[in-house]
Amino acid sequence: MLAILAALLAGCGGDSSAGATTVVDGPGTVTIKGEVWADNWFAFYEGDRLIIEDSVPITTERSFNAESFVFSADYPLQLNFVAKDFKQDDTGLEYIGRRNQQMGDGGLIAQFTDTATGETLAVTDSAWRCLVIHEAPLDRACVDEAEPEPGVGPCRFTATAEPEGWRMPGFDDGEWPSAIEHSAAAVRPKGGYDDIEWRDGASLIWSEDLETQNTLLCRFSASP
Repeated sequence: MLAILAALLAGCGGDSSAGATTVVDGPGTVTIKGEVWADNWFAFYEGDRLIIEDSVPITTERSFNAESFVFSADYPLQLNFVAKDFKQDDTGLEYIGRRNQQMGDGGLIAQFTDTATGETLAVTDSAWRCLVIHEAPLDRACVDEAEPEPGVGPCRFTATAEPEGWRMPGFDDGEWPSAIEHSAAAVRPKGGYDDIEWRDGASLIWSEDLETQNTLLCRFSASP
């Protein structure tokens, strides 16, 4: 049934998406279409259940792409993302040793729709909570290092483990910062972003710093 629905959604002229729609089997009474664009990589969970990972490896140069998928779940929905900007190592830099050695920048936008009613269930905005678990470099002068080394000089970094149980509905995220909404001009989305018709209110989110804050955990609870 989900496969038939996904085929219909993918071919529907009024619903633009990036490529084919992935069908994810699983339990649940509500069928939901998710659409995500990420720079550079994401994994999406409903509660503790992994729904989909970005199909383009984060190691792919300029790995910008969008994903469209259908899955089933029950209310209340616990929507969770692990979002990563590409970094070659813990310096937080990319293209190390090349003329364009630099810090990358991240960004994530997503929307979730009830396929039966067409109702928007959730969009990424400042109501989401996002915790940074990897930040580098702590000093932007690291970019100018001829041989940048993680943890040395300006190339220091911070990295923490994912909090235990953070994907579960009852987890207390009250001390997590609110997501920051960033403009398209700041994120410069490409590679699939324009293939999706984004709903009103859907925003590109990240933490405060698009360049140095490389790995985020983001979560949002949605009820009908």
